[in-house]
Amino acid sequence: MFEIAREMLAELEAGAPLGVVVVTAVHGSAPRAVGSAMAVTRDGRAIGSISGGCVEGEAYDLATQVLAEGGLVDVDLGGEGDLYAAGLACGGSLGVVAFRLSEDDGAVVQALRESLVPNERVEVRIPRHPERAGGPFSLVREAAPAMVIVGAVDFSGALASAAKALGYRVTVVDARPVFATQARFPEADEVVAMWPDRYLAGVALDERDAVCVLTHEERFDIPTLEIALRSEAGYVGAMGSRRTHERRVARLREAGLGEEQIARLRSPIGLDLGGSTPSETAVSIVAEILRDRTEASGAPLSQREGAIHPSQRT
Repeated sequence: MFEIAREMLAELEAGAPLGVVVVTAVHGSAPRAVGSAMAVTRDGRAIGSISGGCVEGEAYDLATQVLAEGGLVDVDLGGEGDLYAAGLACGGSLGVVAFRLSEDDGAVVQALRESLVPNERVEVRIPRHPERAGGPFSLVREAAPAMVIVGAVDFSGALASAAKALGYRVTVVDARPVFATQARFPEADEVVAMWPDRYLAGVALDERDAVCVLTHEERFDIPTLEIALRSEAGYVGAMGSRRTHERRVARLREAGLGEEQIARLRSPIGLDLGGSTPSETAVSIVAEILRDRTEASGAPLSQREGAIHPSQRT
């Protein structure tokens, strides 16, 4: 629901109520996660999606119903029921709640507003039918993970854009003020003109965060990577050739890093997708980050067996 918050708020703040359907449970394989939502406006416009198409019609009808009549609908959609009923092509089912939302619903509206701030954790209680199994449902949006992009270079703009699409709060940092400007990197949340190692020394990173060093200049790279690899950052990658990587590793050993810390370094950065342009390189980098974050194989789905979508706890 938070991913469509801006569009929902535009309607609500104009005094227009919405019919909202939120996914509260996923049973088996399904294309969308818990918390996915669709909202329907008074003029019949749909915002968002709960299934990527499989049961969108049923969800739209539910949202339209509660928008017109009020009340609360708490049901399952999909599964292997009626042969002629809409269902999820992947065989799973979704638990959903449909309710009418207006600007007077303070707690939910306030949560939508708070969700526009990426570095804040947001939690809101979604109404459920009292007889429905599972009890109360709380929708949580964790604070956005951080991506620190080191180097105000052409690849950085493309990576900032790709990382934003994955929900990262992006900072571009470079010691050269003439290059480190917001105008050059409009997709970044923050652009900092500072020596990167000094910047990283003042940032608390955890396993959800990523550091991408795109400068391939040792005066920036080595001090920055030394701090990043000693941190709790879940992903640390550096751009450069294999020869640059070998020299970089030698310098990191000289700086006192152990083999386990150095093994965390993804260098050369990204997956082998065959691209070379800034946009293609950005895709290869975020693909590697996503693979590492989910611990997936990274293999083509056509060459794997079993469920496509990972099972989700309800």
